[in-house]
Amino acid sequence: MKKFEEKTLSSEKIFTGRIISLQVDEVELPDGKTGKREIVKHPGAVAIIALTAENKIIMVEQYRKALERSLIEIPAGKLEKGEEPILSAERELEEETGYECEKMEHIISFYTSPGFADELVHLYVAHNLKKKENAAPLDEDEFVELIELTLEEAQSYLLEGKIQDAKTAYAVQYLLLKQAMNS
Repeated sequence: MKKFEEKTLSSEKIFTGRIISLQVDEVELPDGKTGKREIVKHPGAVAIIALTAENKIIMVEQYRKALERSLIEIPAGKLEKGEEPILSAERELEEETGYECEKMEHIISFYTSPGFADELVHLYVAHNLKKKENAAPLDEDEFVELIELTLEEAQSYLLEGKIQDAKTAYAVQYLLLKQAMNS
């Protein structure tokens, strides 16, 4: 048995939607007792740090219904069934920003909320952006506004609470760390 492993005794699917599903698992805890775990299953997602030739970070502002307000975020989106993360990153970059890139570099993959969800986000940096003619359109239910920020502006947004999205905060921190290491 793995350290602190919770062995699944039973699993009940509660909901299956277009993006997520929800299940309730009965588990045996490390001390032999039992417990219940509500688990959100998610197909995974990508997020892209897109830097312009002027070294500005391309972000999008979009409304998030779960929060009933708009957030400023780096371009991102969910993986389609069977889609490789790098292809998803290229697709999402084009759809959300109208840009394509010469090279997409994987930085890291991280879990967003491992206490109740299995969503894994793959973070990429898009190198050598160029505006694409006839770029793929946004999804029909997606509305975004592009924002370009310098790293200093993004850091200020983060410190002022204007950026509250975890993947975007992670991306800004990554860029700041990279800048500090190169100084």
